[in-house]
Amino acid sequence: MATIRIYGDPILRKKAQTVTKFDDELKEFVKQMKVDMYENDGVGLAAPQVGRSICLAVVDATAGEQEPIVFINPEIYYCSNEKEDAEEGCLSVPNITLPVKRPASISVRAYDEEGKKFTMENLDGLWARAIQHELDHLEGILFVDRASPVHRQLISGKLKKLAKSHRDSSKSE
Repeated sequence: MATIRIYGDPILRKKAQTVTKFDDELKEFVKQMKVDMYENDGVGLAAPQVGRSICLAVVDATAGEQEPIVFINPEIYYCSNEKEDAEEGCLSVPNITLPVKRPASISVRAYDEEGKKFTMENLDGLWARAIQHELDHLEGILFVDRASPVHRQLISGKLKKLAKSHRDSSKSE
């Protein structure tokens, strides 16, 4: 199981690199990401969260009823004007949830691990939210960045502690 990178790790703030090689190594990495996502009870997982700054995320908004969907070099090409507020959490920001306002409906295009292009249109609910959350990771954006200033202020102490514990654990490695 890969170690999930925690708030304060610089890789979480980097813009991920475009995937250009769809090879066996990538397929193995995708397989491991799916395992890591489920072992950590995640709805989604982005490659930077496990230490690789590449444009890759896996998402399963069905609680394991369907195979997770792999998004490589994803692009949201439609967002509804209607927004929805909902609680979000993140494996990289443990024990913190906040309401985040996001477009209620999106359409996305991406590649799968075989290099085949696909689109998913008019996604809503947990699918829309989870995909937006994971794609933010690929841009170096965390869900806490999208929360209201008031909510961010309320958790600033917790975030400082997470960042400090990351710095402390990095020094001891």
